[in-house]
Amino acid sequence: MGLHRLYPGPMTGPIYTPLAASLPSLVPFVGPEQQERERGAPFIARLGANESVFGPSPKAIAAMIEEASEIWKYGDSKSHDLRAALAHHHGVKPENIIVGEGIDGLLGYLVRLLVAPGDAVVTSDGAYPTFNYHVAGFGGALHKVPYRGDHEDPDALWAKAAEVQAKLVYLANPDNPMGSCHKGADIVARLDTLPEGTLLVLDEAYIDLAPGGVAAPVDANDPRVIRMRTFSKAYGMAGARVGYAIGAPDLIQAFDKIRNHFGMNRAAQAGALAALEDQDWLAHVVAQVETARTRIADIAAQNGLTALPSATNFVAVDCGRDGTFAKAVLAELGALGIFVRMPFVAPQDRCIRISAGTPAELDALARALPQALERAATKS
Repeated sequence: MGLHRLYPGPMTGPIYTPLAASLPSLVPFVGPEQQERERGAPFIARLGANESVFGPSPKAIAAMIEEASEIWKYGDSKSHDLRAALAHHHGVKPENIIVGEGIDGLLGYLVRLLVAPGDAVVTSDGAYPTFNYHVAGFGGALHKVPYRGDHEDPDALWAKAAEVQAKLVYLANPDNPMGSCHKGADIVARLDTLPEGTLLVLDEAYIDLAPGGVAAPVDANDPRVIRMRTFSKAYGMAGARVGYAIGAPDLIQAFDKIRNHFGMNRAAQAGALAALEDQDWLAHVVAQVETARTRIADIAAQNGLTALPSATNFVAVDCGRDGTFAKAVLAELGALGIFVRMPFVAPQDRCIRISAGTPAELDALARALPQALERAATKS
């Protein structure tokens, strides 16, 4: 029986809200798997998504395998054990901790909680685009300030927040995509000048990879700040989607009004708990990342390029020209099987961003980069 006989009248699609209808059909990132499908071949080196190729703790893997037989059950809706362990780890109370589906998921919940259509939100032009995606999705009015010296500029962010009476101001420390950072004490010192009624969203996704002094010593009960952390980077569990936030109890409790209470994968909770308890593995990964950053800088220098200082598990490499040239280099690397990404906004888009990789992956990068630069130069 044809569809026209089942549905005899004119067929219309769903009626989207005016906001949804107005949004572009875009996503912040095109994943490497989709890029591999489009190019018809796998990448030789996956150096673009800032994942940890060094993997999670073997104890975390064992915990997730053990939990697999219990996967018929929903995960603990309160993430009780993981929250308790995180509270102990950070010297705070469980009421200061919310666990969610990665920082991306928590950012979505936070924007939903605080941003009504038309409400002002401030970020840096070229900073993590998924935050902007959530703000647009809930109808917020996004205001941007430029980077200063390849660093996000807290003074400019605060000033813009005061100007537009922002509900939220977003600051990543360390920063993605440049890898730069501020001293945590400097951020805390600026809190007294944060506009009244503005919440600072301090994204610390890469903090476990940063040198001492970068983590902001914020009182967990300070209602002006919420800090975002993740198991996706240094802990090597990007595919498990486990993030958490540290904030004042009233704000943390408010997440319960709108979050997906059974959104946390049961095995992922067990894996994150085991990973947190294995700080020796974390130290091992941090050392591996430091070695990889040094190798990336060496490869860049061998090709006449400059690697920017990084407090993360990636390195921004200045290609020495403009964004058009850097984009051509990125495309040529992709054609040679090397997956990397780049900043979106000038002047940071003069760079390509290369994640820490294994020696074999970085060997492949070293072979491909001279060819990519040569090909890009002939096309520009």
